[in-house]
Amino acid sequence: MTLPWRNGRVVSVGECMVELARGPDGRFSLGYGGDTFNTAVYLARAGAEVAYATALGDDPYSAGIIAMAKRENVETDLVATVPGRLAGLYLIETSPEGERSFWYWRDRAPARELFEGAEADRIADGLRRASLVYFSGVTLSLYSARGLDRLAAALEAAKGAGARVAMDSNYRPRGWGGDHERVGRTLERFWRLADIALPTLEDEQALWGDTGAEATSQRLHGLGIPEVVVKMGAAGAYVSYGGEQRHVPARSAIVPVDTTAAGDSFNAAYVAARKSGVPPAEAADCGNRLAAVVIQHRGAIVPTDATAAVLGKSSGQVLE
Repeated sequence: MTLPWRNGRVVSVGECMVELARGPDGRFSLGYGGDTFNTAVYLARAGAEVAYATALGDDPYSAGIIAMAKRENVETDLVATVPGRLAGLYLIETSPEGERSFWYWRDRAPARELFEGAEADRIADGLRRASLVYFSGVTLSLYSARGLDRLAAALEAAKGAGARVAMDSNYRPRGWGGDHERVGRTLERFWRLADIALPTLEDEQALWGDTGAEATSQRLHGLGIPEVVVKMGAAGAYVSYGGEQRHVPARSAIVPVDTTAAGDSFNAAYVAARKSGVPPAEAADCGNRLAAVVIQHRGAIVPTDATAAVLGKSSGQVLE
């Protein structure tokens, strides 16, 4: 049993920011990243046609984000430019165990107004034409109530036109201002629009008190989502689809250098594999393998040479 996929590109929706990551010597390096942007980059490396939908400023760092997207073969025609505004910024501190903490400067970032700006209708039309639309809970935390209404309408129109929808809750408490009730209400609303759920067990436990991956899967199936993949870090992933459940373990124990973008890269490899017709459990194995590579490097977007061991060099497809 497989979800039907129509031809076309994946559209990933959210925010890309300036990234400052502290290295072992205490100094910061400059890069660019954001959860759904990271996924878009890894999708492109996996051979998928992908576009990124966001809003940026007209500053040099916004131009740097555009340039990076183009280098990574991520299409930028759904990036709106807002004159006089600046891209958001975040800082990463990484513990000796590889766990990271994030600090954000993004309250005035133009990405927050993507579905309320002058180009909102054009962006919504881009979603309608997609093969699959991908977004996260971080994406949802950006928008006002009006922006969320417009995103929901755009997703409903996209689904009506034959697009699929994939979502990762990716719960970041700071982005929601501590309003736990709003988080739950918003996530449940958008889960109901999803065809593929890609949550992380730790997030679902924090939000809902789930006892395990099976409980998460059952809860999300109850919201009408047919395909659920629960990421469990070093334990691998739990796949539930078509009445079958399977634990897909990580292939080997790896001591992480930096866990930034572990889930983002997993999602990319999973979606790329599924779009290519790979069964869910095998697609989850692709996700485990790519995430294992990413966490052995610092920063959200690791060097292309590093991911070439997992992503086909010639065809660009996720290796089985």
